[in-house]
Amino acid sequence: MLTTPMIDRLWHAFQDTLLMVGVSAGIALLAGIPLAVFLVTSEPDGVFPAPRLNRIVGAVVNGFRAVPFIVLLVALIPLTRLLAGTTIGVWAAIVPLSISATPFFARIAEVSLREVDPGLVEAAQSIGCRRWHIVRHVLLPEALPGIIGGFTITVVSMIGASAMAGAVGAGGLGDVAIRYGYQRFDTTVMLVVIAILILLVSAVQLTGDLWVRRLKAR
Repeated sequence: MLTTPMIDRLWHAFQDTLLMVGVSAGIALLAGIPLAVFLVTSEPDGVFPAPRLNRIVGAVVNGFRAVPFIVLLVALIPLTRLLAGTTIGVWAAIVPLSISATPFFARIAEVSLREVDPGLVEAAQSIGCRRWHIVRHVLLPEALPGIIGGFTITVVSMIGASAMAGAVGAGGLGDVAIRYGYQRFDTTVMLVVIAILILLVSAVQLTGDLWVRRLKAR
């Protein structure tokens, strides 16, 4: 049975997880979409061709994506200390979570942007639309369902990463699962944390799927 102090601890851990994932997801969304737009439009046949810069940015994005989150978490400790003033706690975890999620989401959004019918872009160009208008009124609206779907996948992966960050002092549900479930051999706590994470992931996925269906129906 869960005691009242443990229930309070789980509630606070749940709030910490929501804060970590929410702020990091917001940063990834705000940074990832412009990055994806740049990767698509700066290709040789893109709206804003810049092949050399495209290759450089693409290589940086691939480099961050290739590093496992737990390794990135440790490697970014100096930067985390500089930005957050600490290397433990919720705000310290937001730095590596954001940096890890942004290139991941950018690549997913990039795929959605590439799937936009080239004929729509050509039609917009033929009637004299400015390049930024093409991005704003053609590429982004047409790719929006895919972008929302990709953002949902990103948030789900961030929930798992936040639990991993909890194992190294970031707080949240992962911290409770390790300290009280694993280290103290409390199976009940471990199962409750797993159940909460499953419900959280399911809620995010269902919400994302609902938005995608609504956007496609328009």
